[in-house]
Amino acid sequence: MLCGLKNGLRSMIFAAAAVAAALPQAASAQLFFNDPDFKAGAIEGNDQLVGLSVPGATPAEYRAHLLWNLRAGLNVAALQCQFSPFLRSVDNYNSLLAHHSGELATAYKAMNDYFVRVQGNAAKGQKAFDDYTTITYNNWSTFQAQYGFCQAAASIAKEALTRPKGQLHLTAQARMRELRNAALTPAVERTLVYNPYQIRMPALPELRAECFDKKNRLRKRCGGSA
Repeated sequence: MLCGLKNGLRSMIFAAAAVAAALPQAASAQLFFNDPDFKAGAIEGNDQLVGLSVPGATPAEYRAHLLWNLRAGLNVAALQCQFSPFLRSVDNYNSLLAHHSGELATAYKAMNDYFVRVQGNAAKGQKAFDDYTTITYNNWSTFQAQYGFCQAAASIAKEALTRPKGQLHLTAQARMRELRNAALTPAVERTLVYNPYQIRMPALPELRAECFDKKNRLRKRCGGSA
C-alpha cells in the first residue's frame, strides 16, 4: 500500500485490515432513521479543528496534514465500528487505501519531510512524526459519540471511493469538519412524530351488546351488515 512506511507505523495504519479482513459483504445501511446534523462545511488544513498544530507548514504540507487526519479517523472507525457490519467500515477503509494509495503516500512523505525540516535531522523528525501520528489516532477515539461517528465515517468513506485517484483531498476538505464534529457530539435519534393524516386507522364499530343480533352479527345501525 503506502510505500516507505516504517514497520511499526505500517502495522498501525493497516490494523483495521488485519483485524477483520474476512468480514462478509453486506448491503449498505445506517444507524439512524434521520441523519444527525454535524454542521458540515468546508475546511482547510490550517484549521485548528483538523488536528494537532503544525506551525510553519507549507500549503502542500497543510493539505497532507488534512489527509493524514482524515485517514486516521477512518482507520479508527474501521476498528471501532465493526459492531455494525452493514456500515462496511473495514471493507471500505481497505478499498480506500488501495484506491488512493498514491495520494496517501505523497501525504506521508510530505508530513515526514515537514517534521524532519522542523526538527533539524532525520532521526528526530521521524520520532516527532511517530508521536504526531499516535496522538492523531488517540484524538479520534470516541465512546459516547460512537454511533454518530460511525455513521459519518461510513458515509465519508463511501464518498471517498467515488473520487478519482488523486482527489481524496477534496473529500477531506469537504467533510473533515463533519467527521470531527461527529466524534465530539453524541447523536440522538430525532423524534418520529405520528401523523394521523399519513397513517389512517380504520374506524372500529360499536361493540355494545344491543349492536349484535342473535347470530352474533353486527346490526346495520351499528355499522354492520346484519
